[in-house]
Amino acid sequence: MNPPMNNLGSLVLEGAMICALAMQGTNVYAASPPTVQIPVTAIDIALEPDATMMQHAEAVNARLLKVYPKGFAMDASHHPHITMLQSYIRTADLDKAYAAAGSVLASAHLTRMKLKAFKFYFIPTEELGLAGIVVEPTPELIKLQQDIIDVVAPYAEKTGTAAAFVATPEDPDINPAGMEYIVTFVPKASGKNFNPHVTVGLAPQDFLKPMLAEPFEVFTFSPAGASVYHLGNYGTARAKLKEFDLKH
Repeated sequence: MNPPMNNLGSLVLEGAMICALAMQGTNVYAASPPTVQIPVTAIDIALEPDATMMQHAEAVNARLLKVYPKGFAMDASHHPHITMLQSYIRTADLDKAYAAAGSVLASAHLTRMKLKAFKFYFIPTEELGLAGIVVEPTPELIKLQQDIIDVVAPYAEKTGTAAAFVATPEDPDINPAGMEYIVTFVPKASGKNFNPHVTVGLAPQDFLKPMLAEPFEVFTFSPAGASVYHLGNYGTARAKLKEFDLKH
């Protein structure tokens, strides 16, 4: 008897049986249990800009709407904000995430911060661009962002689907780039890569490129508060889920 040859023969026989069963459409391996999709909500933990920033954001938004009327106006469902964190949060854990973020924001003395807006920028999306006013990322702001990321992390999921966003009849489809932006927000938009800004609208890139080359009138402002928003298409703050009481 030759054990190695017997082992080889067994492997050949097993392989032949697997091939035969596969040809008959039989699954020769135990079926994997179906993946359960955990309901998640796409959120934006954001700072609310004061009246100074709001005036600038609304003025630029009006300018962009003149050249691209199909864009979005600044209103209750497209609220100007400074994103600190975008994340997919387990819907069942939203209240826990609110409480965790609120504890950090309450100790941050937000309204005392002095922030500087110093330039325009835009994110390309096909022939359009999503424009924003960029805010200087101070060490204080970067630390606040990291603290928020740390306390919310236990309630976050790595990915989500379009169902995690606000969709409306007039804007039913969620831009894939916006969905991916949340997946990679940490670390691509945090820490040394943090780019605090206020999104101000959509316009063709042919219009935005010359606008970015214009002299920018630097101005200072302060946060007026903080909220959690349910995200819609293009990362817009479509519905306020939580407003933090920071008066104390």
